[in-house]
Amino acid sequence: MKRVTLVVLVAGLLLRAPASAQDWPQWRGPDRTGTAASFTPPATWPDTLTRGWSVEVGTGYATPLLVGSRLYVFARQAEEEVMLALDAASGKALWRSGYPASFTMNPATKRHGPGPKSTPAFADGRLFTLGITGIVTAFDAATGTQLWQRPADPVAPLYHTGQSPLVDGSRVIVHVGGHDAGALTAFDVATGEVYWRWDGDGPAYGSPMIFTLAGVRQVVTFTQKLMVGVAVETGRLLWSRPFTTQATTTSQTPILFGDTVIQNGRGNGVTAFRVVQQGDGFATEDVWHVDEVALHMTNGVVVDGVLYGLSHLNSGQYFGLDLKSGTILWTSEPRQAENAAMARAGSTVLSLEDDAELVVLRSSRSGFDVAKRYEVAKSATWAQPALSGNRVFVKDETAVTLWTVN
Repeated sequence: MKRVTLVVLVAGLLLRAPASAQDWPQWRGPDRTGTAASFTPPATWPDTLTRGWSVEVGTGYATPLLVGSRLYVFARQAEEEVMLALDAASGKALWRSGYPASFTMNPATKRHGPGPKSTPAFADGRLFTLGITGIVTAFDAATGTQLWQRPADPVAPLYHTGQSPLVDGSRVIVHVGGHDAGALTAFDVATGEVYWRWDGDGPAYGSPMIFTLAGVRQVVTFTQKLMVGVAVETGRLLWSRPFTTQATTTSQTPILFGDTVIQNGRGNGVTAFRVVQQGDGFATEDVWHVDEVALHMTNGVVVDGVLYGLSHLNSGQYFGLDLKSGTILWTSEPRQAENAAMARAGSTVLSLEDDAELVVLRSSRSGFDVAKRYEVAKSATWAQPALSGNRVFVKDETAVTLWTVN
């Protein structure tokens, strides 16, 4: 066997191993909650972060994925959407795989660029992407070879796509199609064949989660006009509740706290509800609701029962919300940021604001406690950062940069 063949074979076997605690393999990290299992905050944060390599990769704000020694980046280069594999230590390109993906941008989204906006998902040696027009693609993570692709629907969502695929065993689940003709769909990870479709409503811009509610494992997601739970195995609708926002539809990822689902969306405040059995079916019961804070494009993180978020109200205001009682513990001064990508490491909350400032917060039930602020880019930062060890991988408008905490 030639040496190059052996290297490729070994790399492929390693990439098919289960994700480790060091990895950031999908939207919002290992468990899709924004939690970094392996990032260790320092006892004292330094005055500056150490800037490592920086590589131009293309437009878009998909989070870079870290799997082992590789960083995977989904971006746009000219009229193509591309998947790139980089060496995480050096930024050196390992492979590039692309496909044509021209589209006409909605004027309302022009300042956000031509995407893609959806973070890929890695599982068992495969990468899954949702393109800006709705193209679903599976790549071999070792080589970049395209394994299968589902073309875009004739009608795309009004503001294009903005959710991230969810892998569950042999299924990759994503809501495809336009607002009036979409379907939450489970594809076979190996072939792209459809396991099931639920076409009761079109897609929103938030990403699906899998929760066990009322004893049933289910996909929970926002749609254009609803929040729904569908059975993981069959796609059967279990429950739904009306949900629309001032921004047409929501861009939130559902949050689970104990047995309560946390529902967020612009203009709707924050609601906690339970899913309960009702006869032969299921229903939802509200536990508490607050109007004084809300989440729009920012997804919050939970530390010790407190939801830390950035409300779009008051021109961008951080808040701490007790998820057991619905009590607002504190709010920051207004005009903090328009949007922020939030993550947590232990009791530390990191908030990458859209103006390229990384804000480090100490978790607190008594107030907005800033440990440090760092500038980490020269252009807008809409993508969620990837965290591992003492490394922070930041995607700005066109580049990925490695920062380390020393």
